[in-house]
Amino acid sequence: MTKRVAIIGAGPSGLAQLRAFQSARAKGAEIPELVCYEKQADWGGLWNYTWRTGLDENGEAVHCSMYRYLWSNGPKECLEFADYTFEEHFGKPIASYPPRAVLWDYIQGRVEKMGVRDYIRFNCPVRQVLYCEQSGKFTVTAHDHTSDTVSSEEFDHVVVASGHFSTPNVPQFEGFETFGGRILHAHDFRDALEFKGKDILLVGSSYSAEDIGSQCYKYGARSVTTSYRTRPMGFKWPENWEEKPLLVRADRDRVHFSDGTSKKADAIILCTGYLHHFPFLSEPLRLKTGNRLWPLGLYQGVVWEDNPKFFYLGMQDQWYTFNMFDAQAWYVRDVILGRIGVPEKADMRRSSGEWRMREEALETDEEMIVFQGDYVRSLIAETDYPSFDIDGVNRTFLEWEHHKHDDIMTFRDHSYRSLMTGKLSPPHHTPWLEAMDDSLEAYLAGPATVMSRAG
Repeated sequence: MTKRVAIIGAGPSGLAQLRAFQSARAKGAEIPELVCYEKQADWGGLWNYTWRTGLDENGEAVHCSMYRYLWSNGPKECLEFADYTFEEHFGKPIASYPPRAVLWDYIQGRVEKMGVRDYIRFNCPVRQVLYCEQSGKFTVTAHDHTSDTVSSEEFDHVVVASGHFSTPNVPQFEGFETFGGRILHAHDFRDALEFKGKDILLVGSSYSAEDIGSQCYKYGARSVTTSYRTRPMGFKWPENWEEKPLLVRADRDRVHFSDGTSKKADAIILCTGYLHHFPFLSEPLRLKTGNRLWPLGLYQGVVWEDNPKFFYLGMQDQWYTFNMFDAQAWYVRDVILGRIGVPEKADMRRSSGEWRMREEALETDEEMIVFQGDYVRSLIAETDYPSFDIDGVNRTFLEWEHHKHDDIMTFRDHSYRSLMTGKLSPPHHTPWLEAMDDSLEAYLAGPATVMSRAG
């Protein structure tokens, strides 16, 4: 009897899993029956942008944490698919920092070419996953909003690819109940123009605070303040941007910091991270971890050690993204196909413990990048995923870090060389600070076309 595999989520990780199986089938392998459950009406996960916040049209929690005007905050050369280049998709080399719509188009292009859409059940959130020791099978219960029916099916394997950047971590600070301005989490941030001419505070000191603050600066915020718990980001900020120690309280129109200072604020944006949140999973299957490079409980970062028929993709803190999801998906595929054996639980935990010990010794960004590159390399070595220059990716990440520290507002104007084609990406036709139209059409157009539209 043919095995059945459930894949939860049709974002970059879930699509990578479908692509991995499709690749095996194209090479003559017999693959399992695949069912991919996706709560949204289209694929792409976080990259499937919506203006909605809170609840979607079906009453489900909105998955999207993307915002208008978002551009890649890292070089596209570091996330390029090894089997589908940007040049193949767009028919020409493109600049190194694409906006959201361009990256979503690229993600779609590969899976459209490979024909995996029929495996996906859209508008179909999973409600529950249970495992039966007697039958050795999983029961997946899902709500099909298109037909408004709830049904359950059995599977031999389950792959959780629902991501971990959609359930916000929302702290409480004294005075939030009486603050007179807007308070929101980065998950619900959609449009920087909302904050034009306003004084904004961003609580947090990682990528969300850095990027949302940059967007608000670009689109005309009067002032930007970021508040850190442990240490400042330390970039060379514009004149109207200031870093302060942790927020301690707010009153009607001011925010107060742990150094005793205060500032006027019209809005507070909580850039305070996300939770690994899997309410649809039964307790024996539920991963519990913070956002770190090596979550415990996952052999090779993907196999659930308490039940090696169950898998997670993309649960790590991420330097590598799309190509890491691919490496994980190919590995999971080969475990399911019986090409890769899984050791005993004690050996799996020993291996995970060794990776965790190495992670805990990391101190610098460079060390973290190399660590994750080594992890991706170790997965690819076990499968037929196309090898690529991981050392080159690491070097590109380090160049990117250098350019950010040179000037946080111009790092996106730099170009890098594709690790797949060897070609140097062209510069974008418009400096990032001046590129107000983030559409696919404007990005791919020549400078004359953009100027004529602006005129």
